[in-house]
Amino acid sequence: MSNSYHSHRRRRKSGAGRLGLAGALTGIVGIAAVAAGIVYFRPDGAAGGGGRPSLASQGETGAQSTAPLPKTGPPVNFTTPEGYGYSLAAVKAGTDRQPLGATEAPPSGTTYAYADYVLTNSQRRPVLLDFPADLFMPKSQVPSDAQDRCMPQPGIPDDLCTLPNHSEITARLGGSKAPVDDNGDQMMPAGATYLVRIATDLPVKDGLSAGDLKMYVWNARYTSDRKGVEIAFP
Repeated sequence: MSNSYHSHRRRRKSGAGRLGLAGALTGIVGIAAVAAGIVYFRPDGAAGGGGRPSLASQGETGAQSTAPLPKTGPPVNFTTPEGYGYSLAAVKAGTDRQPLGATEAPPSGTTYAYADYVLTNSQRRPVLLDFPADLFMPKSQVPSDAQDRCMPQPGIPDDLCTLPNHSEITARLGGSKAPVDDNGDQMMPAGATYLVRIATDLPVKDGLSAGDLKMYVWNARYTSDRKGVEIAFP
């Protein structure tokens, strides 16, 4: 995907070696003291040892707020090679000069495109926080100086392309818990549901309408047959 958020899939090295060294230096009492300070995460996303779960580090994610479930199109389920399961359902699309808050004002006659969708961890265990959807628009609605940045993708209609974009969580839905940090990876707690907004980093023409915008999942991690899967709006 062309999101500015990148999941850190490589785990940090285990601290077991450091604990072993501490034990060699300080003995059983030192080991006990270190172990007492460890914060662990249970599968339900809550932090053990009296700690609090950390929010996903994505700038103004809005993950502190909660909201009711919005009206969506039909949900589509995906499973990654690692066994992570996600459900995506589109909410709406449109244009806005500031779709994700403060941003550089677009040139006259242009605006930014965005789409909202519901992202759900469909499993009973934490899964990696990832944003599978990409936003597409007709290339004819992209200013001439940005058309070389609007890329076609495998399995997507030839007249559509995707500009560089980024995604942010704007709300937690249905009482869902916030994402948690697990050794450097941001994880969605079991069953968590978030409202996500994907917005273009480059402007589009003012004439672009909501009906022109489409949302697809095309990355090979989610669609092994190289065909883009549309996430239809209601």
